[in-house]
Amino acid sequence: MATPTSPPADLPEPGSLGETFDVYEVEVTDDGARYYGELEGAREAVEQRLATEFRDRGYRVRLARETGEHVLVATERSTTVEGIPWLNVVLFLATVATTMFAGTQWYGYGLDAGALRLLSAWPFAVAVLSVLAIHEFGHYVASRYHDVEATLPYFIPVPTALGTLGAIIRMKGHIPDREALFDIGVAGPLAGLVATVVVTAIGVSLPPIDVSNAGGLAYATQYELGYPPLIQVVAAALGEPLQYSDPGLAVNPVLVGGWVGAFVTFLNLLPVGQLDGAHVSRAVLGERVELLRYVLPLVLFGLAAALVVFADGQAVGIWILWGLLTLVFGRAGTATPLDDSPVDWRRKAVGALTLVLGLLCFTPVPIVVTV
Repeated sequence: MATPTSPPADLPEPGSLGETFDVYEVEVTDDGARYYGELEGAREAVEQRLATEFRDRGYRVRLARETGEHVLVATERSTTVEGIPWLNVVLFLATVATTMFAGTQWYGYGLDAGALRLLSAWPFAVAVLSVLAIHEFGHYVASRYHDVEATLPYFIPVPTALGTLGAIIRMKGHIPDREALFDIGVAGPLAGLVATVVVTAIGVSLPPIDVSNAGGLAYATQYELGYPPLIQVVAAALGEPLQYSDPGLAVNPVLVGGWVGAFVTFLNLLPVGQLDGAHVSRAVLGERVELLRYVLPLVLFGLAAALVVFADGQAVGIWILWGLLTLVFGRAGTATPLDDSPVDWRRKAVGALTLVLGLLCFTPVPIVVTV
């Protein structure tokens, strides 16, 4: 067999990869190298074993099969943002537009209200976008701290009552250990919870809006929000109401941003797939967390059934949808760190506290259509 071409000096030599991946050819690329070889063992296990060595040298790897050959693709890792992330910028600006439009409906403005009147709905957009952005930047900062590649947030603009389906960041490569997996997973919900409390406090302290002349136009007259314990505690601590006896008054739309933060936090802390709760639970419990992928859908479907019996089916569609989504997310599996050593007791305590706070963001009937 011919001797494989040598890779760049900062990459492992073909013979050092061991018998599990017997390299017979190396192709040097602009940002790394491609190792062609014979695979001995499960693909995921081999990739996990080799990823640590490459990561220590500043590369990420993925094992693929192309035209009948096994290929280990090594590319340079970089945690910096190079150039202007135009896709992130465009999606953010589009989400600003859709949340501003949604805000006009919460305030009860018609599209004929004039540009300045429509722009005055900016507090709603700021409230919703801030809780989402702070949540995602919590993940981003923790990723940078642990030298894990991550994109800036991608906001998802949708012309709905909220104007968005949220935001996501995408991590590249492998997570080095359980500590990094825990810190990255928990940072988003904790940062988002702080933002949620602040936005909620501002929202309940602002004066209510008058929707008596909006007819059926205002979203406040079309939707009834169910407030979880976290929001109720903040409102009670400030001595502010969440409902008004006067049917012509509605809570300030900024409070909707707090509701979004609480609802997003609870959903993200579901321990399945690639959700934050799965990262936290996987870091704390190890591989035992896989059992939850079978239990969680049953819990959500059971919740939907209970709402049919005891709440006239209110919000039942939300939990059926999320029951189905958890089935899909569960098939994708959870993140597997390169070093599977257990986390310390302090992270376990923070994890337990975070999951308890997540439960304070839960309400069985989060939203009801009233028209």
